[in-house]
Amino acid sequence: MADFFTLRTVTWADGKVKMIDQTALPTRLSYVTYAAPDQVAAAIRTMVVRGAPAIGVAAAMGVALAARRSKAAKLPELMRDLEDAAAMLRSTRPTAVNLFWGIDRVMARARAATSVREAREAVAEEAQAMEEEDVAVNRKLGANGAELIRDGETVLTQCNAGALATVGYGTALGVVRAAVESGKLVKVLVPETRPALQGARLTAYELVRDRISCTLISDTAVGHMLSLGRVDRVIVGADRITRDGYVFNKIGTYQEAVLARRHGVPFHPAAPRSTFDLGRSHDQVTIEERGAEEVVKVRGRRIAPKGIPVANPAFDMTPPELVTSMITERGVLAPPFEETIPRLMS
Repeated sequence: MADFFTLRTVTWADGKVKMIDQTALPTRLSYVTYAAPDQVAAAIRTMVVRGAPAIGVAAAMGVALAARRSKAAKLPELMRDLEDAAAMLRSTRPTAVNLFWGIDRVMARARAATSVREAREAVAEEAQAMEEEDVAVNRKLGANGAELIRDGETVLTQCNAGALATVGYGTALGVVRAAVESGKLVKVLVPETRPALQGARLTAYELVRDRISCTLISDTAVGHMLSLGRVDRVIVGADRITRDGYVFNKIGTYQEAVLARRHGVPFHPAAPRSTFDLGRSHDQVTIEERGAEEVVKVRGRRIAPKGIPVANPAFDMTPPELVTSMITERGVLAPPFEETIPRLMS
């Protein structure tokens, strides 16, 4: 097995949460350690940690920190502290469903406890179990997706759906890693992914570190590359996939799907079960709007005139008719997704 990116994006260490500070990449690999749930919430909000699976685990660990710090002597008091922490963490980012899944999962363990001690231990145990499961799930997902890739293909991705978007290994990049591990030659086209540049800063960092062939392009070059036949397959991550098959992912994904369909290129979201929202249809999802500073500045340097109005949607929505298939740890889902998603992901 290749010695691929093995660093943990988020991990539980001695009763604290340790994360790679993704705002410092690619120039510096550094870590931050948090002991309080409000610190984890701030890290999620400011994208110190980002990527749907990673923030799901991070949020669960935030609740575990609240359990550890609570001075409650009785279970109802502890549950009130945990509910307060959970509400704070839920308010950080609205689109990625993994965030809510992670919180709900540890809260369910706490509610099943019969003592303060049991609840504290159960929440920490569950958060740590989620950390380990994430890597195993991504490896299964990657192996399933690797079967779709032919030797010599060039894959176009979007944003960062690699190890840094998960606890480890990655979703979309997990598919690429698994294909390379199986002996296939795979090349990756990496759009920069404005405004936060997760493609240029994070995806490119991972691929260069792992010595996987890659080329960085501007976001505006995507259509041109597809028109030249330089893309064989599009594989992206997802922050939420609704029961009716709509894919919510980093802004720019929808235009890749449209252009891929125009040029006859397969388009695949890659996501674990925790990203599927079986309780909502696409019209019930809130797309996060982030601050203007991300658009008018690049790494702190202003590029637009002061006072210019800014729209900064963090995600977009790709309809199911543009999706060739969905890659999951439970298999590859084929359309019609309104039937296959509930059947395989329930």
